[in-house]
Amino acid sequence: MALYRKYRPASFAEVVGQEHVTEPLCNALESGRINHAYLFSGPRGCGKTSSARILARSLNCEQGPTANPCGECHSCVALAPNGPGNIDVVELDAASHGGVDDTRELRDRAFYAPAQSRYRIFIIDEAHMVTNAGFNALLKIVEEPPEHLIFVFATTEPEKVLPTIRSRTHHYPFRLLPPKTMRGLLEKICAQEDVGVDDAVYPLVIRAGGGSPRDTLSVLDQLLAGAEQNRVVYQRALSLLGATDLALIDRAVDALAAGDGAALFGAVESVIDAGHDPRRFGTDLLERFRDLIVLQVVPDAAARGVVDAPDDVMERMRDQAAQIGTATLTRYAEVMHAGLGEMRGATAPRLLLEVVCARLLLPSASDTEAALLQRIERIETRMNVSIPASESPVSAVSAASAPRPAPVAAPVAAPSAPVAESYAEAPPAPAAPSSAAGNRQFTRRSQAPQSGSAAAAEPPPAPPAPP
Repeated sequence: MALYRKYRPASFAEVVGQEHVTEPLCNALESGRINHAYLFSGPRGCGKTSSARILARSLNCEQGPTANPCGECHSCVALAPNGPGNIDVVELDAASHGGVDDTRELRDRAFYAPAQSRYRIFIIDEAHMVTNAGFNALLKIVEEPPEHLIFVFATTEPEKVLPTIRSRTHHYPFRLLPPKTMRGLLEKICAQEDVGVDDAVYPLVIRAGGGSPRDTLSVLDQLLAGAEQNRVVYQRALSLLGATDLALIDRAVDALAAGDGAALFGAVESVIDAGHDPRRFGTDLLERFRDLIVLQVVPDAAARGVVDAPDDVMERMRDQAAQIGTATLTRYAEVMHAGLGEMRGATAPRLLLEVVCARLLLPSASDTEAALLQRIERIETRMNVSIPASESPVSAVSAASAPRPAPVAAPVAAPSAPVAESYAEAPPAPAAPSSAAGNRQFTRRSQAPQSGSAAAAEPPPAPPAPP
């Protein structure tokens, strides 16, 4: 039996990561506030249909309605995860039975009282696939159902459910599981299956599952089926899942940090030689940029479960986050994200990947805000490294604002020296000529040789009065 079926929860207490839904439902069951229609929404594989079955089991338990079904009565045994089913609990797939004729038949059957249970419950999966005509056929009975009838609609797109139907339900949104919660679930299942798993395998499985418990357990089931000697090793998981080797990701990031284009394109060559998909390499590299940005902003991201990686990989990522600035990482992520969009459906993905790598190395090739911030960040980094403390900008400003000493008079020029040289060494004149006549007069004086100290001491002529 598949893992997602074998470990399907049998009560609300066993549902993992949906406490915001299970706790209010348990309180409603214990207090007896039962509604006639429920709407469970959320991404695929996050427990909507399983929770609908648990709700039916809790409602029809002989000791219920209760949040903790006894598991021993006829209804609990029939509605167990692997039970034969109950005639009073009907599960309908709207993807293939969403037409008006199907809903009319369901409406006619719904008026009959339950055969052996407390409630007659209709679970409509993929409810957004029901046509408008089908919803209109159900509208009257959903508005005013008999006391024994309860509807549970499960859908991934609640906005497509007819508003008049949606407004008459209690809406409970389900969510994807965070990596930390998912890892705990996987470790628990592997322990129950008595299978060893390398620590680096869990992040691969969690990312492949995308936060969906059902999809994640399907990926883990595939790895367990191909395990040798009851152990899932990293290299086998890497090849089966098509993920990029972390060593290649580290090589690419280190090359970018050092500005080494040869090393970066060498990493791309190794990716192609290893048979990896260029698009997958770009996606994994983008995820690494994201992890580095988070580590810079949240130093304890690993403890919080925001970044999930083995301890040795986490240490390398901390070193990389310290080498590359936040603005640079942000631009890397933006360029790679745009490149992945261009690679979608491309006939030469390797060529586009190499073009994206060239863009990563050249911030001046783009005039975006991220490229400008990266260039400023590089300049600031170089200034902090190359300028000593005595020559820092703060010292320069302090020196400029300090009072300057009075100028010292220059020595008198020798008799044989030209006047131009004496002018160069003498203090500046009080005022410079401001007209063409003054300029010509000043030029004649500079060209005429003067002798003795009297010529050097003679002040320059005053500028002519303005007209």
